Amino acid sequence: MKRKIGRIDKADFPKLELEDIEVKIDTGAFTSSIHCTDVTVENDYLKCRFLDEEHPQYHNKEFIFDEYDVKVVKSSNGEAQTRYRIHTEIVLFGKKHPIFLTLSDRKEMKFPVLLGRNFLTKKFVVDINKTNLSHKLKAKQK
Repeated sequence: MKRKIGRIDKADFPKLELEDIEVKIDTGAFTSSIHCTDVTVENDYLKCRFLDEEHPQYHNKEFIFDEYDVKVVKSSNGEAQTRYRIHTEIVLFGKKHPIFLTLSDRKEMKFPVLLGRNFLTKKFVVDINKTNLSHKLKAKQK
């Protein structure tokens, strides 16, 4: 049975050392993405920092990935972008889920993370009238 999720929520990304990060649920988007800065590739290693100085959870840690790939992502306006993609974990409703995230400059966006339908399918059903269902459950369990 699929779990109900609202249109926005907060999630943890333990391998990225990020907690309570605001996420937007977007069934119109195929891929999921996270706000990332200082993205470089050196000697086949992908290096980056998540979020930016203006974000309260920014920790300025550089992460290095030896496993990553490159995806072409089409935006809602039809523009194609080439992005790096990593495999990590997201925690929603107290459960870890594997997730692919493309690395994107989302500085101008309200939410640093976008969860697309590739991740949502088979796991969640979206109720646009609800918000923070996972975060409220986490707060209640503390």
